[in-house]
Amino acid sequence: MMIGFYNYSVILTYIGLISSIIGMMFTVNGHYKLAIFCLAFSGLCDMFDGKIARAMKNRTADEKKFGIQIDSLCDVVCFGAFPVILCYCLGLKDVFGIMILAFYGTASVIRLGYFNVMEEKRQQETTEARKYYEGLPITTMAIILPILYLIKPCMGAYFVLVLHIVMLAVGFLLILRFQLKKPGNKVLAVIVAVVALAVLKLTHII
Repeated sequence: MMIGFYNYSVILTYIGLISSIIGMMFTVNGHYKLAIFCLAFSGLCDMFDGKIARAMKNRTADEKKFGIQIDSLCDVVCFGAFPVILCYCLGLKDVFGIMILAFYGTASVIRLGYFNVMEEKRQQETTEARKYYEGLPITTMAIILPILYLIKPCMGAYFVLVLHIVMLAVGFLLILRFQLKKPGNKVLAVIVAVVALAVLKLTHII
């Protein structure tokens, strides 16, 4: 017997984590297109893992609590640490860049720790799915970075400067208190399509 839970409600979360770990290996070896692909794939897994988990009606209280914890722990690797390593390798190596990445990494941990506390409390009060995000969801990085990398040739020498600004802005938005409506199925489908097309373009499949 092994500790942990391995039912289908968390398998997609594990797959997304594995994708990001492989993506970090691609990053440090200079295979940035493959790394971006792994980041986007992790984002796609995260978009649907919650829906799959809620579809499992017979989850125990421990399984629900574990789901909250494991989702955030995986998110801090996939969309916190992974983008930091990727952006550092893509050019954020100056003093300001390192400070921005340190801030982004810290903001991601603060956001996800806060989410764990508030989500467990919310689930004790209601069984309804969340209708709003508080602050910018960290998974957004799996959309922003692939699109930025896709248009990199258009920015030329300004790409690194834009990357500085974007990472700083996203770091602030992760911990800024505002409500953002969760996308419906139609909007989610568009997001998935855009990310998928961007990834396919990057890997020269289309």
